[in-house]
Amino acid sequence: MKKFDWKEFIKIVATLAIPVALQNLLTTTGSMVDTMMIARLGETSVGAAGLCAQFSSLMFSGYWGFVGGGMLFFAQYWGAKDDDGIDRSYGLTLTCMMTVACLFAVAAIFFPGTVMRVYTDKKSIQDIGVRYLRIAGFAYPMMVYSMAMSSLLRSTERVKIPLYAAIASVLTNIVFNWILIYGHFGFPAMGVRGAALATVIANFVNMMVVLILARRQGYPYIFHFSRHFRWQKDKVKEYFIKCFPILCNEVLIGVGNMVINIVLGRQPEEAIAAVAVFRTLEGLVIGFFAGFSNAASVVVGARVGAGDLDVAYERAKRLVLMCGSTILVLCVLLVALHTPILHAMSLRGESFKIATGMLMIYCVAAVIRMCNWTQNDTYRAAGDAKYGTLLEIIFMYCMVLPAVWLTGMHFHTAFLITFACCYCDEIVRFILMQIHMYSGKWIKPVTEEGKAALTAFRAKHQ
Repeated sequence: MKKFDWKEFIKIVATLAIPVALQNLLTTTGSMVDTMMIARLGETSVGAAGLCAQFSSLMFSGYWGFVGGGMLFFAQYWGAKDDDGIDRSYGLTLTCMMTVACLFAVAAIFFPGTVMRVYTDKKSIQDIGVRYLRIAGFAYPMMVYSMAMSSLLRSTERVKIPLYAAIASVLTNIVFNWILIYGHFGFPAMGVRGAALATVIANFVNMMVVLILARRQGYPYIFHFSRHFRWQKDKVKEYFIKCFPILCNEVLIGVGNMVINIVLGRQPEEAIAAVAVFRTLEGLVIGFFAGFSNAASVVVGARVGAGDLDVAYERAKRLVLMCGSTILVLCVLLVALHTPILHAMSLRGESFKIATGMLMIYCVAAVIRMCNWTQNDTYRAAGDAKYGTLLEIIFMYCMVLPAVWLTGMHFHTAFLITFACCYCDEIVRFILMQIHMYSGKWIKPVTEEGKAALTAFRAKHQ
């Protein structure tokens, strides 16, 4: 067998992963600045904004199943040079994602009190969260539309446009946060409502920059409006068959995470503030992971779509190693710098101690967790949306949720013990995911080129 070309592989992954990682780093940096600005309003405001972010995360779980399914088709059709397949898949993906966005926008704008009561029993936090959600809900459709375009651009190796849009969006968010939260340039001091309005403006800027740059660069697929909805019954059926396991995964995991957040949201206010800051820092790790997730979808999915199954298989195995090594370095840096970072976010005393403990626990678990996610995204890009999904759902509902609920709501153990239970399944899943990775059974093409090469590939890996 031909020797694996590490140099070429690293170059391809870096080209695809680094812009995505930088984009997410920018977004997370913006979130950190948000938290630091809101922190001047008090820990209660930080906790409220953090819980509102968890509602956004639930929306993310609702539409990410369609992103994952869509990228499966985008990448494989890109590898097969099937323009019609890309257009059709994008239209389906966009329609499903925007449906989710509109439902969550309605809930945030018209029923914010109900949303906040689900996440916490603290009246002071509920009141602040209601004021935030009523405005922030208007950002949701623009946020999701931008995500749909970005997932298409990344899957077709146009990773710089979303990066430039993120730069513009983050800068806009920081500037308008400063103006609207504290009342500069003659504007009234709006507090958390100002932060929410800045989020709306920033998402509008992000959406418009993507559209303008895509048009200027002559990128075709986003603007093929009439082709987006030329759906054929058999193709729609295939799309939803592939998307359904991913959608179930994201929704059920989203609901599971909501249960976890309900438990965490009923802890002391110092813990709630610590959780809000931790989620922001967690975004740094997840942001870097997103780069590998995108790379997995393209460097593996495109080769599967083109029929180069052996190349896809060898690349997938090495993606896990690269992901784990990179996340380990990031976690070490995060631990080393945690004191000035947490102080900058106005955590002191008990909330500082809790946040420090959370970071230590997470940095141990994150390397394995991100490797599991990378493997799952690799399987999805190659056409296997079921295996990783079933493992994640089974372990979430049979192991993680019972442990979190019992320790946090029944036995009332120390907060950090409850938090650690959130990651109690990772090592077991990693072992099972590795076994599946080396079996090669996760390669399931949707293109004719990939299907034609499948028999020979299976013969090699029996």
